[in-house]
Amino acid sequence: MVVIEDIMQFLQKYSFDNKIVTSESDIFHDFGLTGDDCGEFLYAYQKTFNVDMTNYLWYFHHDEESKWTSIGGYFFKPPSERVSRIAITPNMLLDFANKRVWDLKYPTHKLPKYRLDSFLNLTLLILLIIFIIRSCMT
Repeated sequence: MVVIEDIMQFLQKYSFDNKIVTSESDIFHDFGLTGDDCGEFLYAYQKTFNVDMTNYLWYFHHDEESKWTSIGGYFFKPPSERVSRIAITPNMLLDFANKRVWDLKYPTHKLPKYRLDSFLNLTLLILLIIFIIRSCMT
């Protein structure tokens, strides 16, 4: 059985800039974790405590890595801005570690079938590459 001290010891490996972590700390928000950092953290959590993360929906908990560079995000909301944020606390991690499954019931929600923000970003990148290539050829 996993106890809160096990979770806190696991969290200490990530130091969180030596900030104090309580059992109710909002891990991602309070410590400024986003995108890939959240993914790496949760991958380590999954492996350390053998938790089935199949039901985990990232966009309820944190932003994407490149949110600030997303031009498409100014015109079309990314998934994390289409739902209400849900904090992840050490107490939640403890509960899921003991159940061995990410057992969070997410609110009913509907995301668009396609990510228009990503599509716009990709389109602009392709146009930029074409412009650079054409500029180099003249």
